Amino acid sequence: MKVVFLEDVKGRGKKGEIKDVPDGYANNFLIKNKKAEAATGKNLGAVKGRQKAAEKQAAEELADAKRLAAFFEDDQTVVEVKEKSGKDGRLFGAVSSKQIIKALADQYDVKVDKRKVLLDHPIQSMGYTDVPVKLHREVTANIRVHVSEG
Repeated sequence: MKVVFLEDVKGRGKKGEIKDVPDGYANNFLIKNKKAEAATGKNLGAVKGRQKAAEKQAAEELADAKRLAAFFEDDQTVVEVKEKSGKDGRLFGAVSSKQIIKALADQYDVKVDKRKVLLDHPIQSMGYTDVPVKLHREVTANIRVHVSEG
């Protein structure tokens, strides 16, 4: 029996796939538990519609990420973070990704998840630092962060 998977089933198929499975398995497990539905003409059309909608949404997300990356890469975009420091220019604390995201939201009204900031170790000195941000699977941008005396 041909079925369209509505969710991932380990060892059988992934969401959206159309596969041939034994009749008993399809009726007694997959369809009964709403993990799949019979591959009729109506259901196949619905699957294609969902796939097109998912592709369109993915393309929009990629375009948004590229637009945001262009904004971050612009020379005019510099995130200012003020911290207390000693005489030699070393900070008393350190600037974390959470502080960078908060400053970015305050200064430019741009919200980015702090887990997307690829800061290997917190910034511990004054001056300019380029911080990579993974905006999408295919898009990574650098934010210029300027740490100054606060």
